[in-house]
Amino acid sequence: MATLEPGDADVAAADAFDKSDASTGAPLPAEDAGRGGVLGPEHRALSIGIVSVVLLIAFEAMAVGTAMPVAARELDGIALYAFAFSSYFTTSLFAMVLAGQWADRSGPLAPLATGISAFGAGLLLAGTAGTMWLFILGRAVQGLGGGLVIVALYVVVSRAYSEKLRPAIMAAFAASWVVPSVVGPLAAGTVTEHLGWRWVFIGIPVLVVPPLALALPAIRRMASGPADPSAAPAAFDRRRIRLALGISVGAGLLQYAGQDLRPLSLLPAVAGAVLLVPAVLGLLPGGTWRAARGLPSVVLLRGVAAGSFVAAESFVPLMLVTERGLSPTMAGLSLAVGGATWALGSYVQSRPCAEPYRERLMAGGMVLVALAIATVPSVLIASVPVWIVGIAWGVGCLGMGAVIASTSVLLLKLSAPREAGANSAALQISDGLSNVLLLAAGGAAFAALGGGAMSGHAAAAATGAAGAATGSHPAAFAAVFLPMAVVALVGVWVATRVRVPGRGEGL
Repeated sequence: MATLEPGDADVAAADAFDKSDASTGAPLPAEDAGRGGVLGPEHRALSIGIVSVVLLIAFEAMAVGTAMPVAARELDGIALYAFAFSSYFTTSLFAMVLAGQWADRSGPLAPLATGISAFGAGLLLAGTAGTMWLFILGRAVQGLGGGLVIVALYVVVSRAYSEKLRPAIMAAFAASWVVPSVVGPLAAGTVTEHLGWRWVFIGIPVLVVPPLALALPAIRRMASGPADPSAAPAAFDRRRIRLALGISVGAGLLQYAGQDLRPLSLLPAVAGAVLLVPAVLGLLPGGTWRAARGLPSVVLLRGVAAGSFVAAESFVPLMLVTERGLSPTMAGLSLAVGGATWALGSYVQSRPCAEPYRERLMAGGMVLVALAIATVPSVLIASVPVWIVGIAWGVGCLGMGAVIASTSVLLLKLSAPREAGANSAALQISDGLSNVLLLAAGGAAFAALGGGAMSGHAAAAATGAAGAATGSHPAAFAAVFLPMAVVALVGVWVATRVRVPGRGEGL
């Protein structure tokens, strides 16, 4: 785990890692550093396999929101609807920490294979569930697998790809979300309507098998085993495992409290904070909360960007349905262009000419995110055309593509080989935790201002039934978007802190 600010020893280790084969510690020949690119003979099978896995996970992530309302109604679980989402996030937070230690100790192969297996098992359990609680359990198992997979993939990238190739493979990860972001909701809606919601979950595990069969042999050859084979395997840090459990339970309690505004909800809120605060301080790099230069600011920026963006995006379709009368499908499609611009932003940051300007690129990306979030609620004014949302969100996704991919690249650049797993877990914890906390804060503000009071027609529209939506409370939506725009602006300042003294040439 990185300390407060990388010192000379940490920088030297990171520099050595950048020039070596992380799985063996041996220097890479100069001609191997970028030979053939990510689709060259050496990396082709691995790149196609892991990007295909990300593609399928992305498709499931985009499709599940379409099927979830139908599943909850059929399982008589509307009252437990939020837990179907929070159970995924809370278990994935725990799994990220476990995966980081596991990958640092024995390599990414085992946690990746286990994670994909758990992800598939969770999908099957959710797809065959007869009660809402079994469905929620399936989502929790799915989250456990998802947390293992995402961290293991980062470690695979750090070990199997040279520093010059990492921006390209990260861009490929981002690009793999483009098609699911456009096709996913429509495909899931069609499957749900004609075959049933269960097939949205049951169909994915079978599709994961081919890319897994392609990727695992390449991972075994290029990225298996501990970072330093000559060293004795490190024991699991039980303290960190306990902290990870605390962060998951604490985040879940805070999310529950944010959705339940009764006075008694203060009790789970306090309990969640008691569990969460020490766990976060113990699992994130020292100095993260004060934006210390280098790795701590990279981790913090990831959370600021992801949390503000996801919290705002979650309310966009609801606003378009209740305030402007769009159908749920059209409201969702208004955000579809974002997949393409996100991939474009990720591609821009991957170009060699962008490397000297990465810090400015990240700051500019956060400016775009803040402008997008602040612009979206303008459609609460009836005279503002709704297509403004599509344009604004496309601009915001352009900034997010540059920022998210850049934080991944910088994290690997600033991590020594044996710290890559733990630091990747910290990055994902910052991402996932900020999603939970800012969604809870936005949801609490929305509910406090009466945003949940939709008329019968609006509620019918929100679930896909016929009927026009009627206005609810515009101030409630503004109370979500405007604070998130302020959070994104804080990210502009954090982006100026990612430069490490003595390593400015890489940033």
